[in-house]
Amino acid sequence: MLDYIISQIENMSQAARETYGVDPIIFLTIYIISVPIFYYSLFRTLRAIAKKLGGETMLWSTLFLCATVAPFLYVLLFGRNIPWWVYIIITIVAGQGVFSFIRRLSKKPEKESNILIK
Repeated sequence: MLDYIISQIENMSQAARETYGVDPIIFLTIYIISVPIFYYSLFRTLRAIAKKLGGETMLWSTLFLCATVAPFLYVLLFGRNIPWWVYIIITIVAGQGVFSFIRRLSKKPEKESNILIK
């Protein structure tokens, strides 16, 4: 059973390489490498916002957005013969990431009196 699953994954990977020019292993590698960068830059961005460090906020938010779109940028740059709906999905995923990030940045923190229980 396991051999069958592995052979199916290999066949699908080979088909993606031949048809679209995108290597799924490279995509997954970029995606996995981007995850810690994504979370660390999110943490640093929120910390910079809390401390009101404007320059640092821009640096870390830019790094956050780059980590978000890096794997999809690989598909856009190196993929060929990609169906039109894949571009729509990539745009939606990237747009949703940007939208949620902007919404999180614009959220006002609660007053300290509401947070502390006396």
